[in-house]
Amino acid sequence: MAIGFHERKERQLLRLSLYVAFLFVVVSIVFAIASGSSAILFDGVYSLIAFFMALLTLKVASLVQRPDDDRFHFGYTAIEPTLNLFKSLIIIAICLYAFFSSLISLIEGGNVSEYGIAIVYGVFATFGCFGVSFYMRRHGNNLRSDLVMVDAHTWFIDGVLSASILIGFIVAYTLNLYGYSTLALYVDPVLLMILGLALLPIPIKILLASLNEVINKAPPEAVTTVIEKKLAKSLSAVPYQHVEVRISKQGRDLYMLVHIIVDKSFSVATISELDAIRKDCERDLREWDPSIMMDILFIQDPKLAD
Repeated sequence: MAIGFHERKERQLLRLSLYVAFLFVVVSIVFAIASGSSAILFDGVYSLIAFFMALLTLKVASLVQRPDDDRFHFGYTAIEPTLNLFKSLIIIAICLYAFFSSLISLIEGGNVSEYGIAIVYGVFATFGCFGVSFYMRRHGNNLRSDLVMVDAHTWFIDGVLSASILIGFIVAYTLNLYGYSTLALYVDPVLLMILGLALLPIPIKILLASLNEVINKAPPEAVTTVIEKKLAKSLSAVPYQHVEVRISKQGRDLYMLVHIIVDKSFSVATISELDAIRKDCERDLREWDPSIMMDILFIQDPKLAD
């Protein structure tokens, strides 16, 4: 199967995420050992999981491009929200682990760290993570790829982690410099507790959006309203009573089952006339969203649309 521009671009962005994630795993573990910081170690664990998730994402990006077959009659796009659901659960677990492990460290009297080394890491990691997130978001906006956008969110979370580590250790270094070394011990665990809780809303939002797709929940009413208006415009020359639309979004595909309840005055001489109406509807809707797949049924009895 020939790979189009969008597919190539998607894979390029996901490979970039993979390579940079591996780099951050190595760098963060080295700095965590050198500084003795549990916050940097947490950042390294996050990067390690991001690396394995990037490997899996690359495989899924290849799968979702395949056409439907005997095993998957509607294609492989359902794997995309399933992966994003899994990734969000992993991130939530990491955030909760960070909070509770920091709470234990706080109760035990804090954590001694090499603040100067930690600050160097914070600068490197903050600019690196936000840079990758910005790059992926900028170049992935037109791809309609949830895989790329979730990866961009993942790097943004990592950037917030790194920036918080940087700010926290600047504070700890300043406290230590002015003789408040006892207070500086608590910076690392307190920082990690705040991070663990503050970042939770992002993966929870991804979790809920992915879950809606996995369970085939209809998209937001605003999307449904736009689709119904475009259908009404396409059917302006067709005598019909009502249009019943059922919509399901899975990954990058938007599937629609459309029942056109025609008026008694509706009549066609050939099947080709029905095909022409279908083509008009598909053309108008795909100008708005190229990922739309449609099945259109013409009926007269409204009960058949239930």
